[in-house]
Amino acid sequence: MKKTVKPLVLFTLLTIVSFSSGAQLRLPLSNAFMNDMKKVIADHASHFDHIRGEVITESPQTTEYQCTLQVNGAEESSITKHSSKKGNYSWEALMLTTESFEKAKQKFKALYSQLNNLSADIGDNQQVRFKADYESPKEEKKFTAIVFKANPSTEGSNKVKMELSLQFHSPMEWKVKVLVYDQEREDEERGSRVEE
Repeated sequence: MKKTVKPLVLFTLLTIVSFSSGAQLRLPLSNAFMNDMKKVIADHASHFDHIRGEVITESPQTTEYQCTLQVNGAEESSITKHSSKKGNYSWEALMLTTESFEKAKQKFKALYSQLNNLSADIGDNQQVRFKADYESPKEEKKFTAIVFKANPSTEGSNKVKMELSLQFHSPMEWKVKVLVYDQEREDEERGSRVEE
């Protein structure tokens, strides 16, 4: 009887250690992603100068650049300069490409949990916290986006937005992305009219 107890105790201890070490390994990965996002947000004010690499493509409307920061968990990332009077920039990271809607939905929810209430410096030592309500993706909708707004709301913090999106791409791909960008004007604010 004594001989069977020792292996059982040893097996139980090894199982507990392996599960606890697995949990410890997951935590630094999510912290690494959040730290990378803080770097991206902090560099937003300088048009991503510190993480903007070589030009990938150019068109009359946009110029796309490599992102020199390897965001933890991202398949790829890039920075885009949009042609406008202000020369706005956006940063985008593709976090998952999959044929499974359920996997995409799980990734979307996990990223939301990490991004909601993320505290970051947006420049000039202005600390903000990004917040948004969760919206559960539905397969038939083909597109879900959550826009995180910076709090407290100031002139500087109102311009920077962080977005999480899940979108279907033909023929059979779901993509989960995180974006950081300038918002030129509020949704209800009207643009200038141009007479022709």
